[in-house]
Amino acid sequence: MSAKAGMKWASALSTATDTDKAVEETCAQISTDLRGARPDVAFVFVSPQHRSSFARAGAAVAKRLNHAHLLGCSGGGVIGAGREAEHKSALSITAAILPDVQIAPFHLDDDSIPGPDDPPRRWEERIGVKAADEPNFVLLADPFSMMRAEDMLRGFDFAFPNAVKIGGLASGANGPGKNALYLDHAFHRAGAVGLAFTGALSVDTLVAQGCRPVGRPMRVTRCSKNLLIELDRKPALGEVAELFENATEAEQELIRTSLFLGIVMDRFKIGDPRPGDFLIRNLVGLDANRGVLAVGALLDEGQTVQFHLREAGAASADLQAVLRRYTTDRLNATKGEALPVPPRGALLFSCLGRGENLYNKPNHDSNAFASEFGDIPLGGFFCNGEIGPVGGTTYLHGFTSCFGLFRNKA
Repeated sequence: MSAKAGMKWASALSTATDTDKAVEETCAQISTDLRGARPDVAFVFVSPQHRSSFARAGAAVAKRLNHAHLLGCSGGGVIGAGREAEHKSALSITAAILPDVQIAPFHLDDDSIPGPDDPPRRWEERIGVKAADEPNFVLLADPFSMMRAEDMLRGFDFAFPNAVKIGGLASGANGPGKNALYLDHAFHRAGAVGLAFTGALSVDTLVAQGCRPVGRPMRVTRCSKNLLIELDRKPALGEVAELFENATEAEQELIRTSLFLGIVMDRFKIGDPRPGDFLIRNLVGLDANRGVLAVGALLDEGQTVQFHLREAGAASADLQAVLRRYTTDRLNATKGEALPVPPRGALLFSCLGRGENLYNKPNHDSNAFASEFGDIPLGGFFCNGEIGPVGGTTYLHGFTSCFGLFRNKA
């Protein structure tokens, strides 16, 4: 059987308060959707209402699904079967049959991450796959114990520059040792867990950062590390003052509370930047006397930047634009000669600050995804930080929805 014919995904969600019942309901639905076949991988996400049964839940799912590779964690909100379950008991499983795909599990902690001076070979040895095998990764980490999460992402980019890395930080806990991490048969309270996929599988990513641009794109003409000194040879803070003066009353209120800087990461970008081109970062301080802004990212002279505003309407519009761009870009890439290979399943890693907290209604991002892609199995969770690439570099984001779309390798 060919990989194209054999790949199949399914996703299930249970809001049962009893953990054993939730496991049984979701596993039964997965078995039905996969027609009784054993999945090769299952992604499991569990809400804090199941905390007393965290350890048992993962083992029960692994046994019920005939010991498929397992990856998962606790989440302040859980996504499954294309639905978002927030502020309630929930457990989701998203599983897949992946012919001709090899899966390698790994667990990391701060002490086991190779150092910045180590060669890529050390990362290959530590993870168990080679860059030449063209792997892609799904990564989950505990924010209370994985202090070097961003170092980890830089290391993955260094050792596996062409690989996709997608995932998020576990959520739902208020202190160390209270989150859950699942990896095959093992249950962890700390560190990071992940799966490396090689073979007949491609992973595409969509990163919607919840902002809309305001003002105009500008060049960084003077900076020092994370200090933004001049934009188009004018004091950076003066550009903010001009932006505020020309804004509507509603925009002025957002500028006071929700102003961010978008940085175009592709230095060779031609034409005006579009949704998905920007890395959104916080403005973390200012020096009124010098007209300088402090940004939550290192800056380089010559970069294109644009200020952004964040609110529900902006987040919705940004998501729609990113979803549409994926479809049009892939159609353009085929030059009309063939239809692009469609996704067969997807994972959504969304910020705890999105969902009902932002939109005042459930299922916003999941519904937007379904409107663009149809009835593709979608699972995931609401994170304490989202992992996804912008401009070819992997970042830890906030207030973002990061999608991983899984399809047959063309």
